[in-house]
Amino acid sequence: MNIMEKEKKVEFRIVDDSELPPIVITMNENDEPKVIVNTYHRIWIGYNRKIIAGIIENLQVKMDSLLDAYLLEQRSFEKEDRAYEAEY
Repeated sequence: MNIMEKEKKVEFRIVDDSELPPIVITMNENDEPKVIVNTYHRIWIGYNRKIIAGIIENLQVKMDSLLDAYLLEQRSFEKEDRAYEAEY
């Protein structure tokens, strides 16, 4: 099985905590995505459910932009390293 074919697991947790925000995306102990939904804010979450669902598309665009910038920077470093190695 190719590592790219591995299906990613997403852990979901439901909490009721006045100290936490409505929704948190973080990582679990296995470095897999974990989503925490806080029912303390259930009215706000319910009222904004369609907006929250629409955030995903915008989030993908922002993550692509961040990753592209990072990869461009890494590629530039790679080119500089190779040019330096060729000189010496």
